[in-house]
Amino acid sequence: MKIRPSVSNDIPSLQHVAERTGLFPSDLLPDMINGFLSDGDENSLWLTCEEDSRITGFCYAMEETFTDGTWNMLALAVLPDRQGNGIGRAIVTTLERLLRDKHNRVLIVDTSGTESFAGTRSFYERCGYAEEARIRDFWGPGDDKIVFWKAL
Repeated sequence: MKIRPSVSNDIPSLQHVAERTGLFPSDLLPDMINGFLSDGDENSLWLTCEEDSRITGFCYAMEETFTDGTWNMLALAVLPDRQGNGIGRAIVTTLERLLRDKHNRVLIVDTSGTESFAGTRSFYERCGYAEEARIRDFWGPGDDKIVFWKAL
């Protein structure tokens, strides 16, 4: 398994991962990653996971504006047939290390409070994140926003 900064040639495979996981509409991805790829945007970070030359996952994190070293992991996706094999944890661990090496302090993650996201919340707890906040009905009626927090 190799986890590295994303490059422009990854875009079709990253879109495939986004489609397969239903994380977000894949046609949004090129615009989302453009600043990171073309401008060398140091306020965002995209990581790609490869296994045997096949892209199996990615994450996207962004520095929170007006903070001192706080980042938000906005996306984490692993192909469904590769979930449960340590890929997500390896991506998160790599992201945390890269952020820590640049003297950042905090990483947060927002997710849904619905039952269908129970596994996602459990994953973040196993990775050492604590539920820090709950905003009721944020995503929609009955769909709370759960904010997880971890010190780097």
